[in-house]
Amino acid sequence: MPNNPLRDPDLRHRSIYLLPNAFTTAALFAGFYAVVQAMNGRFEMAAIAIFVAMVLDGMDGRVARLTNTTSAFGEQYDSLSDMTSFGVAPALVMYEWMLQDLGRWGWLAAFVYVCGAALRLARFNTNIAVVDKRFFQGLPSPAAGALIAGFVWLVVDNRLQVPHEFLAWTAFAITIYCGIAMVSNLPFYSGKAFALSRSVPFWVILVFVAGFVFISSNPPVILFGLFIVYGLSGWGVWLWRWRRLSKQVALRSGAE
Repeated sequence: MPNNPLRDPDLRHRSIYLLPNAFTTAALFAGFYAVVQAMNGRFEMAAIAIFVAMVLDGMDGRVARLTNTTSAFGEQYDSLSDMTSFGVAPALVMYEWMLQDLGRWGWLAAFVYVCGAALRLARFNTNIAVVDKRFFQGLPSPAAGALIAGFVWLVVDNRLQVPHEFLAWTAFAITIYCGIAMVSNLPFYSGKAFALSRSVPFWVILVFVAGFVFISSNPPVILFGLFIVYGLSGWGVWLWRWRRLSKQVALRSGAE
């Protein structure tokens, strides 16, 4: 009689589950769609597609944990999808939109971002069991992709009257920063402590509703602002930890 994968832990670990991988596939499609739209000069749609990919990517892991359908296949598939949606796609969108006007500096910036995303994902996969789950080590690639997409969406949607050269070098700086931040050791809050299956007070629901209303009032401006804050938050957490450690060292030195 064949083994039941729901009862055999080894077979279950190697199984492929439809629901979480369907979300991963949808996120992969959104990243691919962003590249296609950028090649066609529709940069606003490309930026929105990256945000859609980010939302879908945040759902696949949680769905897998809620339904108890995590698998090694799903983990690897999710990582490859992230490389496309938040590594290659944002770099190509930014390059097609603005960086190509900088010549070799433009494609070098795009490559720094792609390389940073690849290294970030490889390090995440190898250190997943040893790092503090409350914080990411380095800027997560979805947030880096959202930061780039948010900048593109902000400028295109609002038709900002800014000198083209200034925009190009600002795009260069943001792309380089995201690439370096992804491979840094800065701690960024992961949000994994928040469990969808856990009951919450009523006011939490009200906060979520208010947040959706607030974002929908002007998505390009608000989303870019939120990810700017998140993209710099690692420095704040690092400084707070450094100051706390310095105080502990000073207290120990005084006690001795």
